[in-house]
Amino acid sequence: MDTWKVESNPAKQMIFTCGIVVVGLVLAYGFRHFDRSGFTNSLAGFLLGILLLVIGVPGLFMIRRESITVDSTTRRITIEKTNRFGKKDKIILFSEIADVSVTQLGNSSDGSPNFHVTLSLRSGKNFPLFFPAYYDGRWDRSVAEDRCRRLEKYLQQ
Repeated sequence: MDTWKVESNPAKQMIFTCGIVVVGLVLAYGFRHFDRSGFTNSLAGFLLGILLLVIGVPGLFMIRRESITVDSTTRRITIEKTNRFGKKDKIILFSEIADVSVTQLGNSSDGSPNFHVTLSLRSGKNFPLFFPAYYDGRWDRSVAEDRCRRLEKYLQQ
């Protein structure tokens, strides 16, 4: 089999983070003249705007590109994470992997669940793949199952 490479989509992460910052700015600016006499709805709107800014602004600096390469020749998985501050690599050998499964984060009643592939390592630890970076198809279980089956084929060689 050939080398399989999947990359995250940092543009989607940037759009989502910018949306959080814009909503935070609108709320903080819109409710800046809140009633100081007590706990009011306008104070809640202002504080929510500040909270979104506190979450969103650092998020702009945390955007990263993640690349996962499955190489059947070297029999290893390489996870490469690149952000503004540097690059980090993690290598997982095929011989370290005991099992591969699809894991769901969240459920339908809480909103949109997302799915990723989880590697169960022989050491007893679990390692998530295609998570938490913005990979295309992360909200579609069938995409995660296809990735899981494809990875299993690589491992069986």
